[in-house]
Amino acid sequence: MTPVLQVRGVTHAYGSATVLHDVWLDVEPGELLALAGRSGSGKSTLCHLAAGLESPGSGDVLVAGAPASGVDDWQVCALLPQRLGLAGELSVGENALLPCWLRGVDPPAELLASLSLHDIAHAASSQTSLGEQQRTALARALSLRPRLVLLDEPTGHQDDDNVVRVLDALSTARDAGTTVVVATHDDRVLEAASRVIRLESGRVVS
Repeated sequence: MTPVLQVRGVTHAYGSATVLHDVWLDVEPGELLALAGRSGSGKSTLCHLAAGLESPGSGDVLVAGAPASGVDDWQVCALLPQRLGLAGELSVGENALLPCWLRGVDPPAELLASLSLHDIAHAASSQTSLGEQQRTALARALSLRPRLVLLDEPTGHQDDDNVVRVLDALSTARDAGTTVVVATHDDRVLEAASRVIRLESGRVVS
């Protein structure tokens, strides 16, 4: 079976600073893969390359067998970035379910409830807490049941109860066929992962 995400000899730099060094990685269908490492280790950059937001300086990044930079369908690959990118003029529910409405598809049942967003679905997203905004952006990333979802520190603004909700939502998405890649410092996410890849100074060390 073809890996959902293939990283082939990727080296990437910003100016004179090389942030990824000859990275090789395959992510198989159905995995919940955690990318671990200190800040600056290259986790976010790897997520951005896999999401097609940037093209690698050298090497290749493939999603579902195609160059990641050419994949612009959130049913194939969706991203939860650290900068959440919510539309402040839209409600929580409108932000979370916008991809579904644009595509004319039904969202996963109970998605908002599973992330404790149903009671604030009509609230303006700009008037909610940072944790609620992060869960709204997570719901948006999961709403089209993508083949691959890339999550950059999805529990960074969550209390203990909501970390459990996030992990349950990821487990549900995985059971429904979504492959999950999570960049994280959170030991609870690392424990829930089916595999952990550690980065150090832009290199895979384990």
